[in-house]
Amino acid sequence: MVDFWTAALGLTLLLYILLDGFDLGVGILFGFVHDAKHKKQMLNSIAPVWDGNETWLVLTASILFGAFPVVYALLLSAFYLPMILMLGALIFRGVAFEFREKSVTKKWLWDAGFAAGSIVATFVQGAAVGAMVVGIPNAAGRYSGTPLGWLTPFSILCGIGLCLGYALLGATWLVKKTEGDLRDAAYRQIVKLLIGVLAFVAIAFVFSLAMELRVMARWIERPGLIVFPIVGILGCLLIFRGYRNRSDALPFIGAVTLFISAFATLAASFFPYIIPFSITLDEAAAPHSSLSFLFWGAGIFVFPLTLIYTIAVYWLFKGKAIEEEGYD
Repeated sequence: MVDFWTAALGLTLLLYILLDGFDLGVGILFGFVHDAKHKKQMLNSIAPVWDGNETWLVLTASILFGAFPVVYALLLSAFYLPMILMLGALIFRGVAFEFREKSVTKKWLWDAGFAAGSIVATFVQGAAVGAMVVGIPNAAGRYSGTPLGWLTPFSILCGIGLCLGYALLGATWLVKKTEGDLRDAAYRQIVKLLIGVLAFVAIAFVFSLAMELRVMARWIERPGLIVFPIVGILGCLLIFRGYRNRSDALPFIGAVTLFISAFATLAASFFPYIIPFSITLDEAAAPHSSLSFLFWGAGIFVFPLTLIYTIAVYWLFKGKAIEEEGYD
């Protein structure tokens, strides 16, 4: 049961990062676009799927609450303020998405809200990951840090890095889903954003060495981890090849591969810890009876049905977004 819920947690979190990542990335890029036609195209490209993507965040939190309650309690205590910021940003972003289409005189306000909500939610997620890499101070599973303990130079760097990464995902999605001038503009942004992401990786690596983070020692203990960065390099090559050949689907596949590589690298570096490097998966897991009870409900029905629904929606709305049709 622990293995099952560990795999389920990893899959739900990865799906959230990939699926909500590209629509948050579109939101980040939205703030730098001034052409009304292009803005409408951008929203059309994510309209059928954006709210469903956030379902995976709900499932991730639900699995933590039910299967790993110690981690749920610790993370909620450590990231209370950033959680409020993220949820507020996601809510305001959703409201802005719907209200801007109906607004006559305040469209600029909802446009700004959509972009700002996307940036804040993304930055907070990246900063939280950075804080986890540095380490969450706790005593017997109880948070022992300060309310702003999550906000460090390294976590700020990770927040900026995730903004660049999601923007890259968003740009590749726009290339895949749109046509005309917007597609061409997205192509021009891909290489710049990829360079920014690689620069972040290099700076984060130097920071990690300078701070002597424990995660770096895992590379000495587990030299096989090098396979994941190699997969990331393959993702970069796919992005560049798609950009050079104007193959619209290839850059997005490459960006997804790059994110899977980064996620797998962190997960493999942390394993068997769920809170690095203080609480293991076995220590954090709920009693076997609770895990089994969850399995016969969420594990058999909720999780698979959500996955089937997600696949069906993306299949139904495959292809280019129609420029003339409104997303409402």
